[in-house]
This record gives sequence, structure tokens and C-alpha cells, in this order.
Amino acid sequence: MGYASDMAADAKDDNNKRIRNNMLSNAVKTIWVTFQREGIHKYPAALDDPKLAEVSFLGYPHRHMFHFKVEIEVFHDDRDIEFILFKRWLESLYAGDVLQLDYKSCEMISDDLAAHITNQYPGRSMIITVSEDGENGATAQYTWKDV
Repeated sequence: MGYASDMAADAKDDNNKRIRNNMLSNAVKTIWVTFQREGIHKYPAALDDPKLAEVSFLGYPHRHMFHFKVEIEVFHDDRDIEFILFKRWLESLYAGDVLQLDYKSCEMISDDLAAHITNQYPGRSMIITVSEDGENGATAQYTWKDV
């Protein structure tokens, strides 16, 4: 091994460090929390739409355990949003007994929640999943774009 091979090895190490630093500095980091709430909703169209006759019972108020998973962008790796506090805040949005959700679908519940989160934590992208009984649900990705 000579001077040239040492220089080549150093250049390779420098390049690997630059790639690693670039990757780390451009990482999109998120935290996520989960929680559940009992709720009642209905799907009014199921009562009248012939295509939904098989699930017409959904037109009447019915109960679910709604499962939430909320993932939100953070801007540094030292508890930018502390997830226990974030979870407690989210749960406080649904304080009280059984959620009365009227006609709201999982997608609508997610949109409502995203609006609350954006008011509290502006300028952050997020992914929200809301499911009925942890079995069927919807996921929405809300991407922050500076306008």
C-alpha cells in the first residue's frame, strides 16, 4: 500500500461520511401514538341505497371501539413532541363518555382530528389511521406544503 491507495481509502471514507450525513440531515422523522375510544355512528345512505341493502343495518346508530393511530412529523430527535404528552392531549380531545359521531366515517373523523392537530402543531405532516374495532378503517396522509 502506498500513498495513492491511502488517499483513495481516505476519499472513500470522506464520501461515505458525506453520504451518511446527507441521509441523516434529510431524514423525515415522526413519532406515533395510539389510543381507543368508544363511539356511536351511522351510515344513513345504507338505509336507502339498494347497492347497500346487504349492510342496511349500518344506517342505524351502532357502536364501535374506534382505534386511532396518529403519526406526526418532528423536526429534531430529542423529544420535539413528547409522545406521552401528545397522546394525553389527543385523548383529551375526546373527553367524556361515548363519542357521538352521527354520520361520520373513519375518513371524516380523521379529517376532524387532523384539523385539531394542525391548530396545535402547525407546519407538520401527519398520518392518521382510524379503524372500527381495530378491524376495518381508513388511513389519511396529510402532507404539509408551505404555500
